Amino acid sequence: MALLASLVLVGINEVGHMQSQQAVAEMGSALESRRAVNVLLQSMLDAETGQRGYLLTGSEAYLEPYDNAVSQVNLHLDTLRNHFLPYREDVPEMALLSRQVSRKLAEMDLSVRLRKQGNDDAWKFVLHTDVGREHMEAIRLHARELIQRSDVRLNRARDQVTQSLMQSRIGIAVVTAIGLLAFYLYLRQARALQGLSQRQQEILERERDRLEVLVRERTATLSELANHLQQVREEERGHLARELHDELGALLTAAKLDVARLKSKIDAQPPEVAERLRHLTETLNSGIALKRRIIEDLRPSSLSNLGLTAALEILTREYAERAGLDVETNLENVPLPEASQLTVYRLVQEALTNIGKYARARKVLVTVHGHPTHVDVQVRDDGEGFDPGSIRPNSHGLAGMRHRVEAAGGKLSIASAPGNGTLVSAVLPILRRSDHA
Repeated sequence: MALLASLVLVGINEVGHMQSQQAVAEMGSALESRRAVNVLLQSMLDAETGQRGYLLTGSEAYLEPYDNAVSQVNLHLDTLRNHFLPYREDVPEMALLSRQVSRKLAEMDLSVRLRKQGNDDAWKFVLHTDVGREHMEAIRLHARELIQRSDVRLNRARDQVTQSLMQSRIGIAVVTAIGLLAFYLYLRQARALQGLSQRQQEILERERDRLEVLVRERTATLSELANHLQQVREEERGHLARELHDELGALLTAAKLDVARLKSKIDAQPPEVAERLRHLTETLNSGIALKRRIIEDLRPSSLSNLGLTAALEILTREYAERAGLDVETNLENVPLPEASQLTVYRLVQEALTNIGKYARARKVLVTVHGHPTHVDVQVRDDGEGFDPGSIRPNSHGLAGMRHRVEAAGGKLSIASAPGNGTLVSAVLPILRRSDHA
């Protein structure tokens, strides 16, 4: 509707403009015709004045204005013919005027020639007749008729301009009314759509809020479940470590003591029996060492007995011996609760395990620095590195590290790039007694 209204408005404007242009051109032509007729009459009067002055005085000074006026009359007559030529209805009237002008010019030329020839009786006779006056009256009559016809065209053109303006005014008013109606309909429809969109938005916001609450509840539930499972797993590890230490340790120790008693009671040991006893003793020693490593992996006794710093030193030293890597440590004693100490220990343990599996590193640096409000833990290697954005969703090792740190109230960050090694950094808060309370 807006496009149609615009096209109609442009059409009305163009039509009115064209009609106005035509009317203005018509008015200009009519005014020019009036002016040409008036100029012709003025030239005729000038010629008649010069002719009468010469006749009455005989002075040659009046002939120059007369001749100039006659030449101008012919020029103005040609111009006037060109003005009235497009109007067929005015051509007969123009012909009558031209004929009367020719007769008047001939009458004046005859009087001037007779005056020049010295025939006073003849030119006086011509002068005292009414022929010249009749010719001038006829010229004025035809000129007034042409002027009236020019006025008619002028009035018609003026009326056409007024009509074009009125048509444009009415058309613009109608198109404006249609545009306002269309705009009102558009506003009403837009208001209805806005109300519908607002209601849908409210419904979506309520649904989003409900889903957000549900997601938070489910997230909190899953986080609590994960923390519980992690705690249960650590407790099971501790229980299993104690069972292995107590039961399996007692059995292996008893077996080792029995072998020692047997070895002392057999005086003459055949080489084969002595070799078997020695092999049995080594096997028992290996079993005791394996039991100790399993217990340390399940629940590091050094962490409970010696503290976090000593436990990390033992862990890194044993890892360096097994992996054949250069592991440096920069450890500070930090006041962390037992759960947070276990989190730091597991974090370093998991990071070292990942380095041994994937990094192909030659050097590893483990640092623990304490601050007034938090503790920084970093594990840096010079291995191959990786793109953190390409971590697969099933990379449970990194996800487990992050969950452990976040469960302790900290934050884990991983910085790595292909060929530039990897930095695993964790920040854990230091909880005071008031915070625990």
